[in-house]
Amino acid sequence: MNFTRKSFLNLAGAAAMAVGFGGAAQAQEVTLSLHQFLPAQANVPKLILDVWADDVEAASDGRIKIDRFPSMQLGGRPPELMDQAIDGVADIVWTVVGYTPGRYPSTEVFELPFMVNDARAASSAYWQMFEKHMKDTEFKDVHILGTWVHGPGMIHSNKAVTTPADMEGLKIRGGSRLVNSLLEKTGATPVGMPVPAVPEGLSKGVIDGTTIPWEVTAALKVPELVGNHTEFEGTALYTLTFVLAMNKDRYDSLPEDLRAVIDSKSGLEFSIFAGGTQADSDGPARQLAVDRGNNIVTVSGGDLDAWKAAAQPIYDEWIADMSSKGIDGQALIDEARSLMDAYGG
Repeated sequence: MNFTRKSFLNLAGAAAMAVGFGGAAQAQEVTLSLHQFLPAQANVPKLILDVWADDVEAASDGRIKIDRFPSMQLGGRPPELMDQAIDGVADIVWTVVGYTPGRYPSTEVFELPFMVNDARAASSAYWQMFEKHMKDTEFKDVHILGTWVHGPGMIHSNKAVTTPADMEGLKIRGGSRLVNSLLEKTGATPVGMPVPAVPEGLSKGVIDGTTIPWEVTAALKVPELVGNHTEFEGTALYTLTFVLAMNKDRYDSLPEDLRAVIDSKSGLEFSIFAGGTQADSDGPARQLAVDRGNNIVTVSGGDLDAWKAAAQPIYDEWIADMSSKGIDGQALIDEARSLMDAYGG
């Protein structure tokens, strides 16, 4: 833990309270840092993280202040965000769970290909399964505030992709271990890179395409960098899992009533809101590609069969991998599907 920094901040805060810098400063008791990798104007910070932070501040009557640090402004790389939350470099982080492959294996059940068809249902199931299976095991070193998935993941490329055979030889950025496995199964070469590196990768020809949902394409200007987009009818080609995570000691150190404020704005309802908001942002972003006259391929009907056949071995491999970790992968799949089917019913 960055003890020196945190001690200084705590002492400085105490000193300010002692001498009194006016009513507002006296009312404010806690300042929390929120660190994440996207630019401030992107959909997730603008429509989800800022909304959450504003709600917490308002519900605390100004006693909590949340400083927001987009685009990795506190340093490090996106794959380091979870450790920043655990070590206290940042009080709160938002991150892609798949940036740390293998550390949180149970979350991957929602990243399996053709598994999810509704972000709200999946985010609801994810939170319920987090509380049941992951809270005191995989995530025991951090305090989780929200768990969610994005809308349908898809392919954006410099050539038209309709069938798995069209992927042969393409260098495609993948967002997680399972996405990379799917790319390999279709003959593409997966390239690992965090989302913020995608525009440069496309413009320099380091990659021929990327897998991301529609909603983030606008902030990354993807429709200006590639002319082809491949979406899938029904269940998504893939989704990624996210967490909003807080340093455990920082959370535990808060007064009980301020912990209750944070709790009231976190959990199941927030997770559903976050996943749904990301999915709802797909439509406006897709329209930008339509307005540019880009080629949008929608794989549907019998054309889906070849894609699903290519993806099927990933299920078998994942279940075997989970078994080697002492986790019943098939049971997680069955539970996730049952909870998603029950959502809204």
